[in-house]
Amino acid sequence: MPENPDPNAPAEATDATPQSGLDRIVANSARPLSWGIFLAFAISVYEVIARYVFDSPTMWVHETTTFLIAATFLIGGPVALARNKHIRVRMIYDTVSPATRRWLDIVNSLIAMVFFAGLGYAGWILAYKATHTPTGDIHFEGTGTAWNPPTPALLKIIILICVVLMLVQTAIHLVKALRRDVSSEENRKR
Repeated sequence: MPENPDPNAPAEATDATPQSGLDRIVANSARPLSWGIFLAFAISVYEVIARYVFDSPTMWVHETTTFLIAATFLIGGPVALARNKHIRVRMIYDTVSPATRRWLDIVNSLIAMVFFAGLGYAGWILAYKATHTPTGDIHFEGTGTAWNPPTPALLKIIILICVVLMLVQTAIHLVKALRRDVSSEENRKR
C-alpha cells in the first residue's frame, strides 16, 4: 500500500501502486515478459500448420511451448507481489483500522519471508542438482526426449530467481510496513 492512500479511493486504485523501485522494475517487466504467451501460441499454430497442412511435424514445439508457459507462470509471482495483487482476505483487511492493517502487513510479511526462505533453500537444491552432475561438473538437465533441451534446468533456475526476488520484495515491504505512520491515516479517516 502507498504511504498515504486516500481512504475514499477504491481499493483497486491504491493497491496496484508498486511500493518500491524493485516493485516498479518487476511490474514494468510484466508486459514484455507476457509476450512469452503469445510466442507459445504462435509456435503452436506453426506446429498445427506444419503437421496437418505440410505433413512435417516438429519435435521442438511442444517442449518450447511448455517451457514458455511455465516460465511466464513463474514470473507471475513476483509481478503479483509487486502490484500488491496477491491473495488477501479483503473483507477483513478493508474493514480494520490502519494500525491493524499495518500489523497484518507485518505479520503477513514475516510469514511470507519464512515461506520464501524455505522455498528458496529447496529451489537452490533443485537448481544445483539440475545444473551439476554428482561429481560437481556443470551439466544441465534435459527433458530426455529426442530433442532434449535443457528446459527443466532452466525452469528450476527461474524458480530460484523468482523465489529469491519475492523474498527481497517481501523484506522491502516489511521495512515499509514497519516504518509506515498510521497516525496520519487515522486522523484523515476521522
